[in-house]
Amino acid sequence: MRKMLLVDGNSLLHRAFHALPPLRTSKGVHTNAVYGFLNMLFRILQEEKPDYITVAFDKKGPTFRHTEYAAYKATRPRTPDELIGQFDILKDILVALRIKFFEVEGFEADDILGTLSKKGEKAGIFSIVVTGDKDALQLVSSNTSVMLTKKGISDLEVYDPAKVKARYGISAECITDMKGLMGDKSDNIPGVPGIGEKTAAKLIQEFGTLDNILKNTHQLKGKLRENLEKHSDQAIISKHLATIVTDVPLDFGFEDIAYREPDYDTLMTLFRELEFYSLIERLKPKDNAVQQVKQVAEKTMKIHNADDFQNLVHEITAERQIAVIADAKRKDLKSFKINGIYISVNDKSFFIDAPWLEDKNLLTELKSILEDSDIYKITHDGKLLRNVLRQLDIDFVSQFDVMLAAYLLEPSKPKYDITTLVMEYLGEKISETADLGEKIAYLYKLKEALDDKIREYNMESLFYDVEMPLSVVLADMENAGIKVNPDKLKELGAKFGRKLGYLTEDIYSKAGMEFNINSPKQLGEVLFEKLSLPVIKKTKTGYSTDAEVLEKLRPSFPIVESILEYRFLMKMKSTYADGLLALVDKDTERIYTNFNQTVTSTGRISSTEPNLQNIPVKTEEGKQIRGVFTADGPGHVLLSGDYSQIELRVLAHISEDKSLIEAFIKGEDIHTRTASEVFEVPPEDVTPSLRDKAKAVNFGIVYGISDYGLAQGLGISNQEAKAYIDAYFKRYPGVRDYVRETIRQAKLSGYVTTLLNRRRYIPDINSRNYHLRSFAERTAMNTPIQGSAADIIKVAMVKIYRHLKEYNLKAKILLQVHDELILDVPEDELSLVKQILKQDMENAIPLKVPLVVDFTHGYTWEEL
Repeated sequence: MRKMLLVDGNSLLHRAFHALPPLRTSKGVHTNAVYGFLNMLFRILQEEKPDYITVAFDKKGPTFRHTEYAAYKATRPRTPDELIGQFDILKDILVALRIKFFEVEGFEADDILGTLSKKGEKAGIFSIVVTGDKDALQLVSSNTSVMLTKKGISDLEVYDPAKVKARYGISAECITDMKGLMGDKSDNIPGVPGIGEKTAAKLIQEFGTLDNILKNTHQLKGKLRENLEKHSDQAIISKHLATIVTDVPLDFGFEDIAYREPDYDTLMTLFRELEFYSLIERLKPKDNAVQQVKQVAEKTMKIHNADDFQNLVHEITAERQIAVIADAKRKDLKSFKINGIYISVNDKSFFIDAPWLEDKNLLTELKSILEDSDIYKITHDGKLLRNVLRQLDIDFVSQFDVMLAAYLLEPSKPKYDITTLVMEYLGEKISETADLGEKIAYLYKLKEALDDKIREYNMESLFYDVEMPLSVVLADMENAGIKVNPDKLKELGAKFGRKLGYLTEDIYSKAGMEFNINSPKQLGEVLFEKLSLPVIKKTKTGYSTDAEVLEKLRPSFPIVESILEYRFLMKMKSTYADGLLALVDKDTERIYTNFNQTVTSTGRISSTEPNLQNIPVKTEEGKQIRGVFTADGPGHVLLSGDYSQIELRVLAHISEDKSLIEAFIKGEDIHTRTASEVFEVPPEDVTPSLRDKAKAVNFGIVYGISDYGLAQGLGISNQEAKAYIDAYFKRYPGVRDYVRETIRQAKLSGYVTTLLNRRRYIPDINSRNYHLRSFAERTAMNTPIQGSAADIIKVAMVKIYRHLKEYNLKAKILLQVHDELILDVPEDELSLVKQILKQDMENAIPLKVPLVVDFTHGYTWEEL
């Protein structure tokens, strides 16, 4: 027999929603119900291979059951907000799958399925109804079975007539009689009080139907008879409500629901947007585009001789566009072991392995090609490739970096490797065993897909004018490193070690015993059991001894002061004194950090291995650590250009608040001005304490601080903190309006943007969870400020780098730390380089207020 699959869309989407943990895309679109539904559907399609398929949904609005019985389904909870939007997503996917779905006003999904199953029986088609609703068991017959979800959506149980009989002791035709007697709590169908499933089945076995039972109540006794006679009308209406309608008016022909090939292009696009990568793997590619890519990879040609290389040169000269990837691994802190270089051009891929890279003639010609700015070069992680090729004396600059483009489009992703990007943007899975020769073949298509998105999001300038040239700047900064004094690091390590020894003895003395200070468990037992300090917080493993707990205990207990100092010194010794010493290159006496361009969601550059942006600056020990970093030698100095209050200036610009703008244009001390405005005192009467409070409010506003957060920071009550914030917004209404409008726009679009159109998605901005939503709102208002500050310093770095090159100066950018740039400068270039920094940093992006940069120079970083 031909086979028809009938799916209850509402029932299974609800089931999937509650069965799966919350899933959502990086843009905040909830997807768990759709994902679960599709996983189940694809599995059934693979197992059953139906000839026909359709999905039925409930239509919004009341049905005939609501009209006849007002309390029908009245106790059902409202559909969660996170699920509501997934119905439309599923319907879009069904259209792409070319699966017709039905919804009819006044009827429910199971009425539609019942009607279709009866039509199928008349046409000689076997029907399989897939649902989570046991009401559908009444449809079971010799030509209709029901697949019922047991647990969640993964476990399905198939019911035929024999299975219904075995489960309930009655035939499928009598299921509605059973519902009339026992009711249905989930649908708020009353039934007869006191009658459950077992009693209902026993009565039906004895009397056959509900009608016969009600006609023969005289044969029954006690409360059962009394309830049946008293509630007979209720039993009849209950049966009626539970009975599936099988004659719903449908505009229908079996050819309309024939199972056919989906619209792969649309489906791929939807699955990529929804980040359903595992489902993409199940799809068969519609065209040969992916196969063509694979064939290119399989045809990767290894360069064996000079003739082979000349063939590559000829291809490149004709095409003028190539993709380049190096097979290289980091050998030490600065250098790489290069196994070879892959180049893809036109429809061919080539591999030049390490021995041929030692051929001087070949290398000269390769250098000419890779340095030719008229040849368009695509790569993945151009910053890394530039440093790898530097070892071959090749000054490599790419025109399109797929990793950088993907980061701009989705800045919160955990990784941007080629395999993931191919899955996301091309809808294809690269084999786990694929080598770089196969992967490089995808870069052309990735470039096309990503470039289209970059232009769609109006990010061309940000990508091509800022991020792409910045990767060159960062590569050269990584290559330059920064000089350190290893002997001084050793001295500091020993000094911190001695201090730790004194502190250890001090802590033992105060505790009255020796113990492992680094063990949270032992420390907790000493503080809260032996010394009976007040317990602030407990965890699953015992007493909490985290920083927050110890800070609360610090003022009253000297031992806690010593423990906090011990922890700080331990970090200074292990992370900085000893940790940095292990990373000093013995030949150059320099440290080489990695500047990450694709890590932070705000667009900020981060530093790792080691993190040179995180060395404490306000402590004496932190300053001493900075003292080990020096200029390149005699005749050189370190020059710092540090933006003054850049985030507050950005806030003034984007909020267009008149008072803020006026204060910055006049060059007033912004914290004194704010203190004067908020606390309503003349500027000359602003005390240091009031200025500090105003400073906390100023920066708190930038970071979306709450009443509680400000109160904790200033050690005041929540009410007082709220009064400060309210007073601030009253005096700076432009800022208040900016906050409101930014959050409003984020709720509508799901993202915020910076001055250069950098985009960040805010997934929780419409969450019903107060804490998640509040954090999202703070992120939404802070990101345009912090992200624009990042844009500004990146633009400045690109401009400064170009001008240093144009003037053929030896000065070089070494570090970017928050709002500060640090350069190594020969003393005879200092005046000119300072002019370049001032011009380029203060005019990076035009604002309604002036950008101001503070300059200092000295031989060590500490002196800055």
